[in-house]
Amino acid sequence: MNIDDRSIMYLTGIGPKKAEILRKEANIASFEDLLYYFPYRYVDRSRFYTVSEISGSMPEIQLRGRIVFFDTAGEGRAKRLIGKFTDGTGTIDLVWFQGRKFITEKYKTGQEYIVFGKPSEFARSWNIVHPDIDPVANAPQVANGLVPFYNTTEKMKNAFLNSRVIQNLQYTLLTNLDWHIPETLPPEIISRRNMISVSEAMKNIHFPESAEKLRQAQERLKFDELFYIQLNILRTAALRRSKLKGIVFPVVGTVFNTFYKDCLPFELTEAQKRVMREIRKDMRSGRQMNRLLQGDVGSGKTLVALMAMLLAIDNGCQACMMAPTEILANQHLATVKEFLRDMNVRVELLTGSATKKKRKVLLPALACGEIDILVGTHALIENTVVFKSLGLAVIDEQHRFGVEQRSRLWVKNKTLPHVLVMTATPIPRTLAMTLYGDLDVSVIDELPPGRKPIQTLHRFDAKRAEVFEFLRSEIRKGRQVYVVYPLIKESEKLDYKNLEEGFDTFRQVFPEYEVCMVHGRMKAKEKEAGMQRFASGKAQILVATTVIEVGVNVPNASVMVIESAERFGLSQLHQLRGRVGRGAEQSYCILISSYKLSHETRKRLEIMVNSNNGFKIAEEDLELRGAGDLEGTLQSGEGIFLKIANLATDGQLLQEARNIAQAVLDADPDLEKPENKLLQTRLAALFRRRINWGLIS
Repeated sequence: MNIDDRSIMYLTGIGPKKAEILRKEANIASFEDLLYYFPYRYVDRSRFYTVSEISGSMPEIQLRGRIVFFDTAGEGRAKRLIGKFTDGTGTIDLVWFQGRKFITEKYKTGQEYIVFGKPSEFARSWNIVHPDIDPVANAPQVANGLVPFYNTTEKMKNAFLNSRVIQNLQYTLLTNLDWHIPETLPPEIISRRNMISVSEAMKNIHFPESAEKLRQAQERLKFDELFYIQLNILRTAALRRSKLKGIVFPVVGTVFNTFYKDCLPFELTEAQKRVMREIRKDMRSGRQMNRLLQGDVGSGKTLVALMAMLLAIDNGCQACMMAPTEILANQHLATVKEFLRDMNVRVELLTGSATKKKRKVLLPALACGEIDILVGTHALIENTVVFKSLGLAVIDEQHRFGVEQRSRLWVKNKTLPHVLVMTATPIPRTLAMTLYGDLDVSVIDELPPGRKPIQTLHRFDAKRAEVFEFLRSEIRKGRQVYVVYPLIKESEKLDYKNLEEGFDTFRQVFPEYEVCMVHGRMKAKEKEAGMQRFASGKAQILVATTVIEVGVNVPNASVMVIESAERFGLSQLHQLRGRVGRGAEQSYCILISSYKLSHETRKRLEIMVNSNNGFKIAEEDLELRGAGDLEGTLQSGEGIFLKIANLATDGQLLQEARNIAQAVLDADPDLEKPENKLLQTRLAALFRRRINWGLIS
């Protein structure tokens, strides 16, 4: 039986209706999907408690006894069924708010049952709401050590597909398969890592024989997952390197040299020089450059990208720079023009809001090669945009562009342009290996000279008067202040200081200064006008939402105040902080929060106060929150949906998986040898099922 193709509908106990709910709610469509729907935790049910042992704040417990009688209590929606349960040492109430008739028909008074659930106290007596109940005869199956718990949604529970039912379905499926699953790895890899078989792993992930067997099962299945992701990435990268020829840029010419000698605003850092050497080597190699340029906020990525674009111009080609938003595209245009000063390099802007009249002039000039550098947004990938000879595409904040969009830039040339991907979100090494595994990585890990580290402070709401006084002293020195709020309008659910109220407060507290406001719901022109008032220095305080996370560069702004800082993730706080510290003056970031903070939130704010290193912060972020929702890294929503591995904790396993995958490909690049037939088949099956490999090009 091919478990990959076999529809879940045909498993005993499912049928068409439940199959549809499983597909929509849990992405389970086939037998294999169900097997790979792993438990999220395990509870040790080898121990029985007694009612007399129950005390406050206990986790789930297991009791053995009888239901003495059933009764009902409450009215309307609060109506509930109560089963009085005893084990001889005391009594506890079993409570159901739904399915009362079903319960009284299924469970009989006087018979012995095993009850499992979390005890809580109500009206001075103990109860368990909606407990799991099994006949004592089922003890070997349900009370035999570690019991798995599966994620379920409200819709699944309503269709009687709770965690317990999922466990029963796994048992049914594995029994149908005779507890045998076709092997997914060649014998030499299994023996090299001394791993258990995939059949044994599946049995012990769903029905662990012991804690040690569970650990072995988890390691085997994590390795499988990470190995195939890395095998795919490395194979794609090798194919790209061997098949995709790049434009050769043999010369460093007049344009580059003039810029380097006459226009450089400051000496390049050693990190920038190193990255330029790596880019230069790629561009003259004859293969297409596909490089990720990582650098913290303000580390000078744009300057490096501009110098790479000047190399393209020196070699008779054009370059483009694609940004995710119009604000950011405008910012890049201004930065590039400022760097180039009076040099004879034509730079133009193309965004979605460009008029027909502008396009009529711009597009023919681009097609005949009069434009050297085109900066823009998604508008650059429209079919009407034709380059004479595109030699380099710089893509900023690549996580906001899908792979498909990136490939549409590539096909604008017969020979593929070189690609330089920039990201200001420092990505932890384990994540980079998986998200951008087929890109060569360059890192700018030092700030330009003269930049002072930003001082970060955490203050509670009650200390606001002191914060205002500090802001006033900074503004008197001629500095400007950003104030960022998480919300725009008063929310009934969230008791956070909102933007509009904050705007009024700042105008009242600072009547002698001009305060302007910018947020995402404003019209583009209003937003632009607000930004402009602040950038030109007319306004001293800019009250905004996170729209200023990217885009606006005001060297004179030296203070960033983040209101309700507990509402923001680590990477977002770091991005916001990067808006200041762009001039030579000492800059500050003040995190304001309420006193009520969870342990995790307190830790997040402490990390911000203690570190300016974006890579360290990204590592901490990954550890705190996992890879699924690292804002800034995965903003497009195309996260890596790992079923069992964890990039925050399984970095060593990921490295081993990558090394073994690389060794396999070094010996057999096309996986043609008989011993690698299994790998090729499995890789094809995973792709046919469209596993989301994240943002892998």
